[in-house]
Amino acid sequence: MSDTDLWRWDAVDLAAAIRARKVSSVEATRAVLDRLDAVNPKVNAVVRLTADEALEAANAADEAVRRGAPLGALHGVPVTIKENIDQVGHPTINGVVAFKDLVAKEDSPPVANWRKAGAVIVGRTNTPAFSLRWHTDNDMHGPSLNPWCKGRTSGGSSGGASAALAVGIAPLAHGNDYGGSIRYPAYACGLAGIRPTQGRVPAFNATSAAERSASNQLMAVNGPLARKVRDVRIGLAAMAGGDARDPIWVPAPLEGAALARPIRVALCPAPKGMFTHPALADAVRKAGKALADNGYAVEEIEPPSVEAGAALWQALVFTEARHMTWETVQKLGDAQARKAMSLWFEVQPDLSTLDYMKGLAQVLTQRRDWSRFMERYPLVVGPNSGDLPFEVGFDHKDVATIRHVLSAQALMTTINMLGLPSAAVPVGTTAAPGAPLGLPLGVQIAAPRYREDLALDAAEIVEAVHGVTTPIDPTW
Repeated sequence: MSDTDLWRWDAVDLAAAIRARKVSSVEATRAVLDRLDAVNPKVNAVVRLTADEALEAANAADEAVRRGAPLGALHGVPVTIKENIDQVGHPTINGVVAFKDLVAKEDSPPVANWRKAGAVIVGRTNTPAFSLRWHTDNDMHGPSLNPWCKGRTSGGSSGGASAALAVGIAPLAHGNDYGGSIRYPAYACGLAGIRPTQGRVPAFNATSAAERSASNQLMAVNGPLARKVRDVRIGLAAMAGGDARDPIWVPAPLEGAALARPIRVALCPAPKGMFTHPALADAVRKAGKALADNGYAVEEIEPPSVEAGAALWQALVFTEARHMTWETVQKLGDAQARKAMSLWFEVQPDLSTLDYMKGLAQVLTQRRDWSRFMERYPLVVGPNSGDLPFEVGFDHKDVATIRHVLSAQALMTTINMLGLPSAAVPVGTTAAPGAPLGLPLGVQIAAPRYREDLALDAAEIVEAVHGVTTPIDPTW
C-alpha cells in the first residue's frame, strides 16, 4: 500500500516503518486524522478529537527516531482511548452529561502505558452512560453507528472504539470489559480484541468518586481492540505494564510454558441453556476446523455450565448495580440508561446480603470447575454473542427481549465471572437485510489464566484462514 493509504496499515507495520524511517509518525497521524474527518461524521465513533496533541506527539516521536532514542513497541502509532478512563487534560465523561467538566489531572494506567510505548492518541471514543450497556448511545454525544448496518448495534460499551476501527480510524483502540464490552463490540463490527486475565492490565481512575465494587474488581478489565490479531497482541503487551495505583495488577509473564502437542480444544458451538443462532454455531465449527487443520486436537464437547455461570454473573452484577449505581443513574443517567437498568431489575430479583455473600463464594466453586476442565482442554472456542448483532433499541425494549439478550450473551458473561482471558476473532459474514456487505460473524477463544498467548495464537490461525474484512466505508 502507498503512503496515502497509511490509515489502512496495521499497528505492527506502522511501528516497524516508523522505526526504519520509511514513513513518519506525522504522516501516519495525518492520514488517520484525514480518514477521521472523512468518515467519523457518519458513525460518530470518536467524540473528542485530540488532533493538535496528536500531531505534537507525532512530531516528538519522529524526533526521537532521528536522534536514535530508545523506542517503544507502539512508537508513533495512532490509537484511540475510550472516554471512560482518565486521560490528562480531558474530561472522563463516560457518556454522562453531568461529567462533561470532570477533567482528569493524570493518565489512567492503560493510557500511561500506551504513552510509554510511544502511542499517539488521536481521539477519545464514545461509550453509553456509565458504560453499562451493550449498545453505545447517550445524551452527551448520541449513538455510535455500526458501519456494516446503522440499524444494528456497534456494541457496547466499547462501541465507539469498535466503530472507529471498523472504518479505519487508527489501527488500535482501548476498551474495557465487564460483561463482554471488548468482545461484543469487536464481534459486532468484525474485529479482533482480547479480554485479558483479571490483573493483567492495571486500572485506576483518579476522577472516580468511589472505589470499584467487588464484582468489578473480580470481573472488569481493560484491553485492546484492533483489526488484526497481531495488533491486539502488541497492544496488550504495551498496556500490561505495572502501576502502583492498582494493587490487583499481577506481574505475570506474557508468554507461558509450551504445552504438550497437540493442544486440545473444547469446541462449544451452542452451549446448553444459551441461545445460539445457527450462523454463530456454524462460525464456531468453522473456527474449529481451521484449528484442527493446523494441528490442534479439536473436540466438540459441553463445557461446565454456561447457564449457571451467566446466572451468577447476573445475580452479582445486577444486585450491586441496584444498591451501588441505580441512585446515581436515576439522577444523572439518560432515559435509555434508566430504562435499560430498570429492565435488569425486573429480570433479576434483589439478593439478600447473605445470598450475595454466598454468590461471591460460589465464584470460586465455578472457577475451580472450569480450571479442572481446562486442564484437559486449555482452549475453549464458542460464540461471542449467540445472536447476530442486535437491532438498535434492543436493550430498553421489554423484559422478554432482555431475557433473550442475556441468554445470547451467556458465554461472554460467564468468562467475565471466571476472570479468564478470551480473544475475539471474526469468522466471515452472513447475509442480512439492510446490510449490503452482510453482518460480521465471530467467535471467542478462552484460555487459562494469564495464557493470553495461547488464545491469541489460536485466534491468529482462525484469522489466517477466514481473513480480515475491515476497514470498510460506512454502508449508507
